[in-house]
Amino acid sequence: MTLPARAIEAAGRALVHNHADWIGERLSRLPQPIAFVEGADVPLGGDWFRIRHWPEGGATRVDQGCLLVGGTPPALAQNVSDFMQDEARRRLGAAAVRKARNAGLSVRKVVVKDTRTRWGSCTADGALMFCWRLVMAPLLVQDYVVAHEVAHLRHMNHGAQFWALVEELTPHREAGTEWLATRGGSLMRIG
Repeated sequence: MTLPARAIEAAGRALVHNHADWIGERLSRLPQPIAFVEGADVPLGGDWFRIRHWPEGGATRVDQGCLLVGGTPPALAQNVSDFMQDEARRRLGAAAVRKARNAGLSVRKVVVKDTRTRWGSCTADGALMFCWRLVMAPLLVQDYVVAHEVAHLRHMNHGAQFWALVEELTPHREAGTEWLATRGGSLMRIG
């Protein structure tokens, strides 16, 4: 829980106390967290892969339903995280460049971060930012978010022209929006 800077801490504590049952019920509905550990199943592009430590395997890679992770056991979680972020940069970056080119636009750069409140954003100078966790979502969701941010390269608003361009760039607006609204939060529980 965050409080506005001018809020009184006692008011925040009272709010939590008065709504403890509601808060507890909401917390109980959260999906179980999934750590990047040996044997865990994690999504990539909406498909699920089992993490397998493979010390002699070198770079992390996908193979026959597994995410084979090289390196030492203590580095396993970081190596999985690094792999996911690299995949996000590669997949989302390529999709953004392709969609922008199809719309007669250009992308200055693509950045991936671990954001908590946005799946993507676009700056006025043509830089696109995506939450790396998006790479775990189904491909249609990724396609929608990339189209949404590419459309901002032309329209820095959510007006009718913006949405018309989104519709031109992807057939997955409705499905992507619905998936993010109902299941997007589960991606924040992974890693």
